Amino acid sequence: MNGAKNRDPQAREIIAGDRQHVWHPFTQHGTEGEPTVIVRAKGASLFDAGGKEILDLVSSWWTCTHGHAHPRLNEALAKQAGEFEHVMFAGFTHAPAVTLAESLARLLPGDLSRVFFSDDGSTSVEVALKIAYQYWINRGEPQRTMLLAFDGGYHGDTLGAMSVGRGSQMFSPFRDLMCKVCVLPYPSTFEGDEAVEEREAGALSAFEALLADRGQTIAALIIEPLLQGAGGMRVCRPHFLKRLVETAQAAGVIVIFDEVLTGFGRTGTLFALEQAGVVPDLICLSKGLTSGYMPLAVTVAREAIFEAFLGDSFDRALPHGHSFTANPLACAVALRSLDLFEEEQTLERIAAINARHRAMLVELQTRPDVTRPRVLGSILAFDVKGLGAYQSEESRALKAWFLAQGLNIRPLGSTLYLMPPYCVTGDELSGAYAGLIAGLDTLTG
Repeated sequence: MNGAKNRDPQAREIIAGDRQHVWHPFTQHGTEGEPTVIVRAKGASLFDAGGKEILDLVSSWWTCTHGHAHPRLNEALAKQAGEFEHVMFAGFTHAPAVTLAESLARLLPGDLSRVFFSDDGSTSVEVALKIAYQYWINRGEPQRTMLLAFDGGYHGDTLGAMSVGRGSQMFSPFRDLMCKVCVLPYPSTFEGDEAVEEREAGALSAFEALLADRGQTIAALIIEPLLQGAGGMRVCRPHFLKRLVETAQAAGVIVIFDEVLTGFGRTGTLFALEQAGVVPDLICLSKGLTSGYMPLAVTVAREAIFEAFLGDSFDRALPHGHSFTANPLACAVALRSLDLFEEEQTLERIAAINARHRAMLVELQTRPDVTRPRVLGSILAFDVKGLGAYQSEESRALKAWFLAQGLNIRPLGSTLYLMPPYCVTGDELSGAYAGLIAGLDTLTG
């Protein structure tokens, strides 16, 4: 840890207040050390109270796309704040929300055209599950209550999202509260995997058997397309995803894509669904939607889904909402972020990062402690022998070592990964790779 931060009086005061009053996410306060006080950020870097630069190689929990403190995004936020900051979204509307909804409908394929606004990834999934569940009630098929998900999947921390994320093994204390979900096998793959077709066939066979046995009771299937994030950066192939969606939709099962992580370029295309050439019935987006600036999420539905909620009484309407639905500040930033993908040729930047990651695989694959290397878009991931489970003593020690070297790298159990902001430079990537190798050497030395 950086000792300089503790010599700064303001940092000491912040840490003292944090220790007394703050409960951090995904943190065991009985074992966790002092948090790092961040005072500013720029580009791909964070800066602590002692002036130390920390390369943000996980994009601040996968949210930061174009870089921290981007001048164009700052400008959009300030301009909207000078006009109005918020208005309730029931009975009112405003240009930032409408223009953003129009933009997303143009970018998404098919008739994914109805945008329901919420505030974060978990809630966008919760909304999708509620839409899918009520859709069948409105259609006169209330027996369709079963949800399908995949082992290793993670979709957020609200109750419904936890239910479809039970395969991640993160939510054991809450199992008695969860709704009915069937977990399917996930055919994760990696570079040089010779058994992937067999695993894909097994997963599809399990799905088809479930359809044959209980198809008329299934409401929806949810999947993180191409990449399971919190499950350990596990990837599947577009070919499997395409066959899965086609099979589900042919059987009348609603397909939900959780692109909270994979959306906005992370997998190399603006949306992961593009690589499989399919159109889900519902898609959940957040994180990179505002480039990490503001809490904002959307659940986008196909027109036929929306039409099932129309009627003469409120009974058919979706009874869901949020105080900060379609916050104008967040919508304004999201619109500017979408513009930057074209203005800064962001997908080309991602392709360059991908090429650097693939070159790095050559060195990683020579190491006996590295297994299952994989690259997808801007993400490099691999498993490490002996690193232990999530928040193990070894993984926490390695995270602390990386931080001391000025690298924000957080192991996911036995998985190490890099997911930098798209503005990361070649020199910064070279430093990240060198630090990654040096960190591995501390485990084997």
